[in-house]
Amino acid sequence: MTIRLRRAGLPTWPRWPFLIVRLLLVGAAGCSQAPPAAPAPFEVVEASISELGAAMNEGRITSEQLVQRYLARIEAYDDRGPALNTIIALNPDAVATARALDAERRATGARGPLHGVPLVIKDNYDMAGLPTTDGSIAMAEVMPPDDGFQVRRLREAGAVILGKTNLHEFARGITTVSSMGGQTRNPYDPTRNPGGSSGGTGAAVSASFAAAGMGSDTCGSIRIPSAHNNLVGLRGTSGLSSRDGVVPLSPTLDIAGPLARSVTDLALLLDVTVGSDPADPGTAEADANIPESYLTALDVDALRGARFGVLTMLLRQDPEDEPVARVIDAAVDDLRQLGAEVVAVEIDGLAELLDSYVVLSHEFKFALDAYLAAIPGAPSLAQVLADGRYHPDVEERLMQSNAVETLDTEEYREALARRDTIRQGVVATLDDLKLDALIYPTMRQQAAVIGRPQGGDNCRLSPHSGLPAITVPAGFTPDDLPVGLEMLGRPFAESRLIGLAYAFEQATRHRRAPASTPPLDWPDPPKRPS
Repeated sequence: MTIRLRRAGLPTWPRWPFLIVRLLLVGAAGCSQAPPAAPAPFEVVEASISELGAAMNEGRITSEQLVQRYLARIEAYDDRGPALNTIIALNPDAVATARALDAERRATGARGPLHGVPLVIKDNYDMAGLPTTDGSIAMAEVMPPDDGFQVRRLREAGAVILGKTNLHEFARGITTVSSMGGQTRNPYDPTRNPGGSSGGTGAAVSASFAAAGMGSDTCGSIRIPSAHNNLVGLRGTSGLSSRDGVVPLSPTLDIAGPLARSVTDLALLLDVTVGSDPADPGTAEADANIPESYLTALDVDALRGARFGVLTMLLRQDPEDEPVARVIDAAVDDLRQLGAEVVAVEIDGLAELLDSYVVLSHEFKFALDAYLAAIPGAPSLAQVLADGRYHPDVEERLMQSNAVETLDTEEYREALARRDTIRQGVVATLDDLKLDALIYPTMRQQAAVIGRPQGGDNCRLSPHSGLPAITVPAGFTPDDLPVGLEMLGRPFAESRLIGLAYAFEQATRHRRAPASTPPLDWPDPPKRPS
């Protein structure tokens, strides 16, 4: 059974467009000269953060009206239409927050680029006033005491948190199905999965239910939904951003960050959300490795003279990989035409080093129970399993983790040591071949039909090495499904990766909106079902 938290009702639709039309008609009766045409309604589909900010600064739309328009799209396409099912809960305070930010803009100006911009966050982020369900019915009433670090940073920057998105339950999968939120669908083909575990955020952002969104990545959970939804996603260097207030899966591997429709929007969100946090000691080196702004990395000529290594083992492994591999072949041709050198690369022993989920499976129970123990009334993993309050898809993984009795084992220590070996081997390869980045498909196979196994993930290299990786749209398969090109670089080389991805994005323009969620007719909101 799927349970959904009650959503806030759609706010009263603004009357100003109707009043403008009426005044123009009255004026025309007493004047021989035709009145000027009313400005076209502002369209939120595919609108960038900068475009939203400019429209609000120029008075063409308010934050409150933006919230209303995104809510209308959610009602039209998440609840009905293709029924993408991306949202677990809407923020009942979103309209009031937007209205207050509009008044602040009028009085003192905008705080920055995110002022009044509606965003969505994965429902493993703590946000005061809403439950943090982690996609599980068992956590439907887990109320965090305050905002997580990145949520607090976003709200301080003036962002409006529109709602919380579905995820693969406990972030333990890549197809985004949960007992709390059900199955999220891919807006490019609603019969297929949106990737995961941040698939609710990925599908919502791609369908323009918000300007951008936040996810988390333990083994691909930002990058896979970015690839499946034609988005840009970054898994930063381990320690780049705080995990405080994000439900843990594996403290060694977890990172949290944005998914966006463009590299520029990604950079704007990174500027606000990265940095050292005393509540997360793993971020101690972050501030010393962060530029004044990631926007300074945006360079359309960044590919000239760049060198890439195609990691051949992550390109073709099975016959089902071929449609995606051909898209990546074309992307490699584009990189060369844009001035980059591309060579084939193999790293001895890498496949064996990556063939392990020991760190994740061992850490999960201890990390989750520690998070839940700090919240009154929250269950433990053992209680969740005893009561059966979880989706069957995650049962085996939950039971395996619950059976782990201690981290003081040779198996666990050996798995941690592998990380250093992988990182050293990758960095040595980059240095020896004078490469800016390794490249490969984020997913070797296109999004699978819902209910069928999803194959072809290349998620492990970045988390198992701690190295940063960015996914950028690379094109579409013959089935018209998106493919993501992943670029992996040296520690804290996010700026370089952003520059390379931006140059590729601007030259190829592979981002396009899904056909299943077209623009709505404005100013009239969609009619509610009877």
